[in-house]
Amino acid sequence: MALWASAQVTTLDVADAPEYGSPAWCALRTTDPRRAAAIITAAEQWRRHASREAWLDHLLDEDPERWYAYVTADANAYARHIAPALARRPTHAELTARRAVRAQAREVAAAPGWPPVAIPGRPGWWRHLGPRGEPLDLPHNHPQETQHRDRRDRPAGRARAA
Repeated sequence: MALWASAQVTTLDVADAPEYGSPAWCALRTTDPRRAAAIITAAEQWRRHASREAWLDHLLDEDPERWYAYVTADANAYARHIAPALARRPTHAELTARRAVRAQAREVAAAPGWPPVAIPGRPGWWRHLGPRGEPLDLPHNHPQETQHRDRRDRPAGRARAA
């Protein structure tokens, strides 16, 4: 059958026929030899496809292990190709362990010469550096207010030494 189809297309002397059913094929005149060549080529491709499907169905019935090996051969070849790259990637457990190490929280600390730091988990609160270097949590981020407040916190009755 394949030889007959090949002989027919050769006899039509067609260099390149459009794909059967394509817009280019539909635009051809019915007497154009490219139209017949496309029909014969499509019919031969369908015959080969149907023959292969019938063979696979028969193989599945007769020898399921061989059928499975045949239909998964491409996937197995691709798996062998990518296996080395996959082996170098970290596992889920390794990634989880890395995240646990990175996820350990540090205490928020204000530093001399730096602006106040927002306190995670307490919206609107900021950690300032107090006058003696102690952390001070206040509901604003204005460093000058910390200094004014420190002056107000001093005892009122102290006289300045002259």
